[in-house]
Amino acid sequence: MSHGNASLKDLVAVDCAFVAATLTDKGTERDHNEDSSGVLIESDTCGVVVVADGVSSGEGGEVASQMAVEVTLRAFQEESRELTAGQRLYRAVQQANIEVYDRSVVVTPLRGMSTTLTAVAIDRGELTAVHVGDSRLYLLRDGEIEQLTRDHTVAADKARFGLISEERAQNHPDKSTLTRSLGRDLIVNRDRLVHQLQQDDVLIVCSDGLYNILPENEIVALGSKPDVAEASRSLVEATNRIGSYDNVTAAVIRMVGPIAAPAKKGGLAGLASRLMNRLGVRG
Repeated sequence: MSHGNASLKDLVAVDCAFVAATLTDKGTERDHNEDSSGVLIESDTCGVVVVADGVSSGEGGEVASQMAVEVTLRAFQEESRELTAGQRLYRAVQQANIEVYDRSVVVTPLRGMSTTLTAVAIDRGELTAVHVGDSRLYLLRDGEIEQLTRDHTVAADKARFGLISEERAQNHPDKSTLTRSLGRDLIVNRDRLVHQLQQDDVLIVCSDGLYNILPENEIVALGSKPDVAEASRSLVEATNRIGSYDNVTAAVIRMVGPIAAPAKKGGLAGLASRLMNRLGVRG
């Protein structure tokens, strides 16, 4: 397990099914980094990648993001192996929310701290993502990019409800005003999505400091580099060359395969998982 938010520090993990690297940097305008990221490779077929972006409008954003990553990875390991990786991750994120919330209540200078969190678990080629806030998870496949997560912001909600256009949402004054964040309340409403991966798929988990600056065609070009450490570094450095007013984090995961056969799941839980996977339903 590894985590951290040092400037231009690569965190690389490798197994037989996928490779992953994360890189986080304070950007060109900030004097400290409120982003954090981490990687856990649990076995030859299972691993977790987490990206968190501390909410700068509240005190303790840096503490919140670091805690969120550390607790998520720790709690994932502590959950029963009889559960699926997705179930373990879903519970781990709630545990992270509780511990960030509790710290904010007890420590006065940290009162009100919170963070975004986007966590992905990969097990035998099946992706489960648990998501709160406006960091993003992208899927790169066959030269195309798809945003798998949805932004929990005022502007994004207005676009989903048809009140404003998608184009207007990208430049709306409330595009960064969060409607959900981890640690703000004792119980957090977290999205869960399931997706079946293929060999050569690339996943990118990033903070808004990256995707608000770097165009999607650049994310595809740089994120598709075969070396994931080079890809994550290229994404961050390209963002900083343009000039980022925010912290910048990029985690890159490449499925190098062959993809292991999915573990069989019985009962209603297994049926629900298969239906979510087939239909692309988000929790």
